Amino acid sequence: MLSQGLCKPEVAESTDHYIGFETDLQDLEMKYLLQKTDRRIEVHAIFISNDMRLNSWFDPSWRKRMLLTLKSNKYKSSLVHMILGLSLQICLTKNSTLEPVLAVYVNPFGGSHSESWFMPVSENSFPDWERTKLDLPLQCYNWSLTLGNKWKTFFETVHIYLRSRIKSSGPNGNESIYYEPLEFIDPSRNLGYMKINNIQVFGYSMHFDPEAIRDLILQLDYPYTQGSQDSALLQLLEIRDRVNKLSPPGQRRLDLFSCLLRHRLKLSTSEVVRIQSALQAFNAKLPNTVDYDTTKLCS
Repeated sequence: MLSQGLCKPEVAESTDHYIGFETDLQDLEMKYLLQKTDRRIEVHAIFISNDMRLNSWFDPSWRKRMLLTLKSNKYKSSLVHMILGLSLQICLTKNSTLEPVLAVYVNPFGGSHSESWFMPVSENSFPDWERTKLDLPLQCYNWSLTLGNKWKTFFETVHIYLRSRIKSSGPNGNESIYYEPLEFIDPSRNLGYMKINNIQVFGYSMHFDPEAIRDLILQLDYPYTQGSQDSALLQLLEIRDRVNKLSPPGQRRLDLFSCLLRHRLKLSTSEVVRIQSALQAFNAKLPNTVDYDTTKLCS
């Protein structure tokens, strides 16, 4: 665009009415609410598991799978969701030698389990689980994982895998050794039972207008006026970059934007490829811009 006789790169108009990204909560306020597991920042998700039920004892010798999902396309089509933390209350029978081990996968916008990414807990400065002993007759602990603003990301479904290992004293008595239950069969060992009282996802929901984004995409082929195609491309680039910026940690960003197009806008694979190609070609023409490589997540 021309400004005082000089050609300056045009800046995309605000994309807030297409998709929201931010919350009014400040870092300290958010940290306080997460520490208190305040229900005001709880995102109410549907618990599903074929392996166990909440508040029921189960044999933890075998891996248990559970998930928390929002079913946004069915119930909340005008919202996308951000995860800030996760909390589980796990109980063991008295004198149990078991130690829970949790693995978490996050699906950003829907689709199959294969379109989820593994949460690298305690790796490369990523947060670790914090355990707090609860004042209950049983061996109950609250397991909390706090992502906060630094590690927050989109989520539609959280997959949790629970397996157990046996904690034993080492030969010197000063260290702990862990065994998988099937590797360490000793009738005298009290493996015990386990139950999960509750699971909570903390975060917030944001405005999302799929029809408005479809209208932007339509202008790539059928622009309203001269210049509206470029304006639509600029706004789609802005949305793409802001979505992908919330990718989980890794050497390369995940292509979350394609997941958004595929599962929340219900576009075909060929349509997603065409849109991404158009954005890359347009971005290459812009002055002083550097594109980035992404890793494919969604089919």
